Amino acid sequence: MDLKEEDILGDKINEHWYYVSKGRAMRKFLDGIKVDEVLDVGAGSGIFSRQLLDYDICQSSVCVDLGYDKESNETHNGKPIKFVKSLNKTTQDLILMMDVLEHVLDDVALIREYTDSMPAGGKLLITVPAFQFMWSGHDMFLEHYRRYNIEMIEKSVVDSGLIPINSKYFFGSLFPAVAALRLTKRALFDQDLEAKSELKLYPDWLNKALIAIHDVECMSLFKINKLFGLSVFCLCEKPKE
Repeated sequence: MDLKEEDILGDKINEHWYYVSKGRAMRKFLDGIKVDEVLDVGAGSGIFSRQLLDYDICQSSVCVDLGYDKESNETHNGKPIKFVKSLNKTTQDLILMMDVLEHVLDDVALIREYTDSMPAGGKLLITVPAFQFMWSGHDMFLEHYRRYNIEMIEKSVVDSGLIPINSKYFFGSLFPAVAALRLTKRALFDQDLEAKSELKLYPDWLNKALIAIHDVECMSLFKINKLFGLSVFCLCEKPKE
C-alpha cells in the first residue's frame, strides 16, 4: 500500500471501495490460511494487516515500510501491530507484498530479501498492477517501474526460489471500461502522460455500488480469471525442506 494514497484518502481509506474490495479478495485468495503473525512488507498504514487481524487470519502483525517517520507499536482490536523501517530476519509463515514490487528496480532481490530466511513452507501473497499497456499517469504519480501480467510475476517468483501456487487477475469488472478510457485518451489526445493520482473519494452510493460489483466478481470470475483485470494476485510458497 502506498503512503501517497493514504494521504489522499485520509481517514476514509478503510471505507474506500478499492481497499474494501481488494481486502475481501485477499482474504478469499488466502483460502483458509491462518498464521500466528503476518509480515506486511511496504505496509503503509497496515490496512491489509488490520483486515487479517479483524478476521482472525493472524493474531499479530509486523508492518515494514521505509516511509515511516519512526518505529512504533500499537494494538488493533486488542491485537499487536509493530511498525518498523527494516527487519533482520523473517520468522513469519505468511508475508504480504500488496502493490510493492512495482516500486523497485529489482523485484527478485526484494522478494529474496524477505523470503530467504522465511520458514520452509511459508507463503507469500503478492499483488501488482496488471498489463503494461495500461500504463498511466497514476503509475507515474506512484513512482512505478512496471506493470505485470501473470507470466511476468510468476517468473519473478520462480527466479526468487519460490513456487507459484495460484495466480489470478482481479478488478476484471472494471477492466474493459478503464482500458477503453486510457487507450482512447492516448489515441485521441496523443499527449504526454501527467503524473497524477486517479484515486479519489466517491459519493456513498457509488462507493457502495463498486463494492457490491466486486463482491460478485470475488465470488465468481475471480476464481477462474487468468485473462484480464487491473491487478494480479499471486500466492506462492517456499519449498519445504
